[in-house]
Amino acid sequence: MSTARWLFAASFVAAVVVTASPSISTAQTAPAQTAPTQTTASLTDGSALVDSDAWDAIRYDVIGDVELLDGAGLYALEAPFRAEDAATVPIRFTQALGAPDVRRLILVIDENPAPVVGDFAFGAAMRPLDIETRVRVNAYSNVRAIVEAEDGKHYMTGRFVRASGGCSAPAAKDAVAALEAIGEMRARRYDEAPRQSGVRREAQVMLRHPNYSGLQRDQVTQLFVPAHFIDTLEVRAGDEVLFSMIGGISISEDPTFRFHYTDTGDGPLEIRATDTKGAVFERRFHLGT
Repeated sequence: MSTARWLFAASFVAAVVVTASPSISTAQTAPAQTAPTQTTASLTDGSALVDSDAWDAIRYDVIGDVELLDGAGLYALEAPFRAEDAATVPIRFTQALGAPDVRRLILVIDENPAPVVGDFAFGAAMRPLDIETRVRVNAYSNVRAIVEAEDGKHYMTGRFVRASGGCSAPAAKDAVAALEAIGEMRARRYDEAPRQSGVRREAQVMLRHPNYSGLQRDQVTQLFVPAHFIDTLEVRAGDEVLFSMIGGISISEDPTFRFHYTDTGDGPLEIRATDTKGAVFERRFHLGT
């Protein structure tokens, strides 16, 4: 199962933002989108996904021709039905006890200009999987979680989210402040137990980065801000990789991940990330010591 690279950051983004003028509209830079067909049956089934022409068009590029099994009851994707802020929509993926362990997870927002949010790989310490992040949703859309499980099968679940304009919403910080803070990291742990092997932990990591989508306008010049975002992330506990991500423009500004893992009792929490301009950000956190 291989994911086409253009699905993370549509090629039109890089091409348009370099020469964009104030007269160019978002509609000219992105393919026309139609609202997904909504049926009573699809809104009341276990996955809460709706019929989507957009998904039909990109499915092969995302997952190829693998068989997708219904993941309802095994995995869950929590997301608000109506988002308060389309630029920072919280989502949480969880694995039920007894469900096949997750080797790989692809998050997809059907109607986004670059629909693949991220392609994640997980180490054994993350099992059973429980991870949260924040995403941009550009139009009413399905948000899908596609699992490649350790049993070799592929499962899908998801939610329908009502939100619009998340990919073109102005950044929360001005450009100068965002660039001054770029690469700063924070981490915290949500338990008080001393560091020791076998203890289940809950932690959060955050990286300061504007994660420009290429669809946002400078509020002074009205020119498009060139795409500039975190494209890889790896989080380790000691020598063990907890998870890694190949990301795109659909991850919100200041990428944040909250997750559960089993403590190895060996070494600090280490974070390494890169962005599309080639910058490398690294930091170690000795949590709970």
